[in-house]
Amino acid sequence: MELDCLGMRCPIPIIKLAQALKTSPEVVLLSNDPATLPDLIAWSRMTKNQYEILGRDRYLVKRL
Repeated sequence: MELDCLGMRCPIPIIKLAQALKTSPEVVLLSNDPATLPDLIAWSRMTKNQYEILGRDRYLVKRL
């Protein structure tokens, strides 16, 4: 599943990501908010989910 959050500001991309992971085991998040990566690191640590940087503004997030 791909989740397009381009142009959205913190905390919307992480909120939408958390909702998407309820129905999909992995999500490609598109987000160009500079706060996305630090938010994603902290959120992943708290929720025990995994993330991978795929490229500029692209992240693969896997639900564990």
